[in-house]
Amino acid sequence: MESRAIKIYAPLNKKIAMKIIPGHFATSNSHINQYIDLTTMKTRISEAAEAARILSKQYVNSTIVDTIVCLDGCEVVGAFLAQELTNAGIGSMNRHQTIYIITPEFNTTGQMIFRNNNQPAVYNKNILLLAASATTGDTLRRSLECIQYYGGIIQGISAIFSAVDTIDNIQVHSIFREKDIPDYKSYMVGECPMCKANQRLEAIVNGNGYMKL
Repeated sequence: MESRAIKIYAPLNKKIAMKIIPGHFATSNSHINQYIDLTTMKTRISEAAEAARILSKQYVNSTIVDTIVCLDGCEVVGAFLAQELTNAGIGSMNRHQTIYIITPEFNTTGQMIFRNNNQPAVYNKNILLLAASATTGDTLRRSLECIQYYGGIIQGISAIFSAVDTIDNIQVHSIFREKDIPDYKSYMVGECPMCKANQRLEAIVNGNGYMKL
């Protein structure tokens, strides 16, 4: 699959790029015709720092952020984002005057949870949700419900790539949009034309990577 990868550079910063691979892939909520590989942006320090710099500029300094909740292995980007927000004058209301970086867990039924030791970083805290990608927005929506269940106050949503503009009337800030990927399509499972054409699924994919079938 990697041999088919095509690089697409960020419109606002040519130092970072995502790779797209055409084919037939299944996410947890849909089927897509382009797999978006964000591995280097999440794991390479130089690219993670550049990604965080772009995302930080999408928030005004009146925003308050106590905690960044990271999905899809975005902790490195999250740490750089916390630093960029701090440098930009975005404040925290927690007593330590700093931004926490935490990651939720998923239990055996697929529910997002925060263990007791991390719950104080969520309860009554101003939360920025950070994800690698959003195709239908369902995962982000469930994440917001979980954060609110634990008493968090949503201040923003950021994603490296997003095919959705808003979730529950909250703008999704992103580096890449659907328009940046030629012919990108996302289908509900029962409406996928590739399935109807008997095109074999190549892999199950999510923000953490892919698993070939």
